[in-house]
Amino acid sequence: MIKVMSFNIRYGLADDGEHHWDNRKSLALARIQAFDPDLLGLQECRDDNQADFVRSNLPDYHFLGIHREGPGDTALEMAPLLFRRSAFGLLDSGCFWLSETPEIAGSTSWGSAYPRTVTWARLACRTTGTVLTYVNTHFDFEPTAIEGDARCLRQWLDQLRAPTPLILTGDFNADKESNAYRLLTDDGALIDPHRQAQQNQKDEATFHAFGRPEEMTPIDWILVSDHFGVLDAQIDRSREGNRFPSDHYPVTAVLDWQA
Repeated sequence: MIKVMSFNIRYGLADDGEHHWDNRKSLALARIQAFDPDLLGLQECRDDNQADFVRSNLPDYHFLGIHREGPGDTALEMAPLLFRRSAFGLLDSGCFWLSETPEIAGSTSWGSAYPRTVTWARLACRTTGTVLTYVNTHFDFEPTAIEGDARCLRQWLDQLRAPTPLILTGDFNADKESNAYRLLTDDGALIDPHRQAQQNQKDEATFHAFGRPEEMTPIDWILVSDHFGVLDAQIDRSREGNRFPSDHYPVTAVLDWQA
């Protein structure tokens, strides 16, 4: 069994008033600890006191994050992946940029507002010895860039040596009717655990802008290869009164290896 979580924690410098990171970081940490994932993909995690808080409070996890670079304060933002050391051993890892020159740090294409990264790790399951590739990303929000990001990621995924068990987490800034979603799922290359486990596809929203119903949309996904069976998949909508852990709900999936 492998427990997976994707969670956009909202960057710590955002001017969010009562929803500032300092006021909700304990709630965000509590949601991670409540689910207790083996694999955790974060988005909008800055490599400052925000990442320090995550690292210090999740000491049982290996943290892999690369600055997305580019101009200004946003250069320190990461889309890091974490894995439980007792569950997996690290065989290899890397990062590339979602652009026409993915090997160039900080590169952008297709009208992207910011540089965007893909972080990946090749992991060996300690109990079975089986090897998988875990990938975490955060797409840009510009419409022209979203599809370009999806094509770039799909090209990289297609280059992996088949058959490769794969788990992908991320904030894709696109809903499940988008070309980006179809590029990653239409031919069965990847499956959506939430749609496998939940029949009600009307209740998939993850972004909520701190509780604003008119903003809700399903832009955070977990996608997996058919090496995995889906035991459960949920969207964690926990909050304390009017205080939310983030402006995104975390997405979770419980997987098992297919026979």
